[in-house]
Amino acid sequence: MPPMFLKKKDRDWVLDRLEETYGDTTTALTFDTPFQLLIATIMSAQSTDDQVNKITTPLFAEHPDAAALAALSLEALEEKIKRVGLYRNKAKNVHATSKIIVEDYGGEIPRERDELVKLPGVGRKTANVVVSVAFGTPAIAVDTHVFRVSNRLGLANAKNVVLTEEHLMKHIPEEKWAAAHHWLIWHGRQVCKAQKPKCEECMLNSVCLFYKKNK
Repeated sequence: MPPMFLKKKDRDWVLDRLEETYGDTTTALTFDTPFQLLIATIMSAQSTDDQVNKITTPLFAEHPDAAALAALSLEALEEKIKRVGLYRNKAKNVHATSKIIVEDYGGEIPRERDELVKLPGVGRKTANVVVSVAFGTPAIAVDTHVFRVSNRLGLANAKNVVLTEEHLMKHIPEEKWAAAHHWLIWHGRQVCKAQKPKCEECMLNSVCLFYKKNK
């Protein structure tokens, strides 16, 4: 039976190689405040960061905080973000979340993940992004790139994002959780792509379980 996970020495080696390659990378979303990061992350579902940035840059210039976005009508907000995918549902969530933040949190987003996930449009992945990037809280947000790369490599062995997150938290030192999230995203975008992974070019192929299975 093939191994389900990388051995610890191979996991450590993979993390070292990822850090050497992508060390200082962070989110590609453009934001100035934790609230803006929250809104941009909500908007990023099934959309590229570039698409989101093109919309949020002028949006945040005119409506930089929760009070300003809450003051917009839903129809006006829809018009401003209509170039992003699923814009009607995202506008509904952004509008409702902005109102809740104003009314229940005094205009500042909560710092706790358990509070963030209560907001419309905020799932565990979005909450993890916000607490790790905006507040420095150790967390691993599992998006499609992190899910794909970590399970291919052998850092995780799971069929869903929740169990993948649990595996990564077990196999990656806590002080590297937030950074490793970004390393895995960038590796997924540049090398370990969904349809045509560049396995022969990958600096991790000597230990990667996916490569060993398929080469």
